[in-house]
Amino acid sequence: MDHPRVESNGLIGPVNAALTPRYAGLGTFARLPRIEDVSHADVAVLGMPFDTGVSYRPGARFGATHVRESSRLLRPFNPAQSTSPFASVQIADAGDVALNPFDIGEAIATAQRTASEFLAGGTSLITIGGDHTLALPLLRAHAEKYGPVALLHFDAHLDTWDTYFGAEYTHGTPFRRAFEEGLIDTDALCHVGTRGPLYGTQDLEDDARFGFGIVTSNDVMRLGVDAVTRLLRERVGDRPLYVSLDIDVLDPAHAPGTGTPEPGGMTSRELYEILRGLRGCHLVGADVVEVAPAYDHAELTGLAAAHVVYEFMSLLALGTGAAPGGPAYGASGTVYGDPGDRR
Repeated sequence: MDHPRVESNGLIGPVNAALTPRYAGLGTFARLPRIEDVSHADVAVLGMPFDTGVSYRPGARFGATHVRESSRLLRPFNPAQSTSPFASVQIADAGDVALNPFDIGEAIATAQRTASEFLAGGTSLITIGGDHTLALPLLRAHAEKYGPVALLHFDAHLDTWDTYFGAEYTHGTPFRRAFEEGLIDTDALCHVGTRGPLYGTQDLEDDARFGFGIVTSNDVMRLGVDAVTRLLRERVGDRPLYVSLDIDVLDPAHAPGTGTPEPGGMTSRELYEILRGLRGCHLVGADVVEVAPAYDHAELTGLAAAHVVYEFMSLLALGTGAAPGGPAYGASGTVYGDPGDRR
């Protein structure tokens, strides 16, 4: 059945919510068009349902579908960034990649090949996982195009460990492998939101050797989001930037539906404001991973992840060089400017 869409500036946007209820119709992200329904896509939302690399609770293979369902209430205008991303660039839902759940090596190769094909065609990717193993093939694909990339890694955990049970490719090892393969710019790396126990001081020593800075969740609380944002912007500069975000960076009160929850995390409000503070950075790609809907009571995690994807879309729509801030950024009582189509 045909559902009329919002169209602006020659771009095909989401299904018109004034004509089709938000709970009806195909469950694409934010009810955006499928990639086969547009002539090109500047930005694609790509699902990677895979969780064979997890070390504790499984279920993130269902994350992409869950986040899409949780995105139905997203609207075209983002007042916090004063932008209408769907009216600025063509965004489409590219569906899911078929990843082998029984062979991690093959799944990694397929994920990398698929991402590289999109990037080679000029499409920027926002990937919804899936577990954090996927960050490695995504970084390989982006480094193939841009060279070693700056990396901001939002996570409760470091994910720079060496092996689990002798396995080199798991959700706790992608950034160690990325360092070893020369995929990341060692002058422009930072973990954000880390917390909780480690195996020993060697974890931190190895991490520092790889070039990572660390902003813990306690740092966010004590310094505040504006100071943290300034630190991150200084760290990455104008380099091509990849953002990898494990939803467990949020406190379990805000995101219970994940495989390895840790108490003492960031709030969703803090996370969104830090992401918005990256406006104007040279963002080239991003992922959201580790959403496990089986543990997600009241859809809290899915909603949080959907809004993270929306903020990534807005940053990509604004583009490199956009002024940090804007008419609505962090200003209480500010007039938002022209919201465009509110449907």
